[in-house]
Amino acid sequence: MNSEFTTSVPYLHTERLLLREYRREDFAQFAAHLADPVSSAHLASADHHAAWRIFCSQAGQWLIYGAGWWAVEEKETGQLVGNVGAFFREESPVMELGWNTYRAFWGQGFANEAAAAVLHHALEIRCEPKVRALIAAANESSLRVAKRLGLAYEADTEIYGKAAGVYTRERGGEKTR
Repeated sequence: MNSEFTTSVPYLHTERLLLREYRREDFAQFAAHLADPVSSAHLASADHHAAWRIFCSQAGQWLIYGAGWWAVEEKETGQLVGNVGAFFREESPVMELGWNTYRAFWGQGFANEAAAAVLHHALEIRCEPKVRALIAAANESSLRVAKRLGLAYEADTEIYGKAAGVYTRERGGEKTR
């Protein structure tokens, strides 16, 4: 095995948050989030083994695409508060944004802050022409985040066997219709 191989996950900073690479010690909270039926109501809930595969898959996207998921850490406390991504699905050339705040940290604006940093990274640093987010109609908190980010409804789709809306934004701040 070549121990010299490395990949880089860019660190993103906001006023309160550090967006960083996934670490092994992050997994317990990640798995608990996916196992919690309230927290994962709009995701595909997962048992411990499935959560491990998802965790590793999200971390591994940096190797394949040079894009992926960040752990979201509160700077002041060092606590892990969720995760956020700018990633690609196998079937889509459009970069997708995703955000999850762990339930203990809901209502503190962490999703808005982390997602705004990732949106800036996607559109202004990577120069992606367009980004999208797939959001269930019942996921009111994520719909509010998308609205704050300037994402606009484009179409309906399905994810994890559930109906979802496709919300997009083009580079330059133009909202797609």
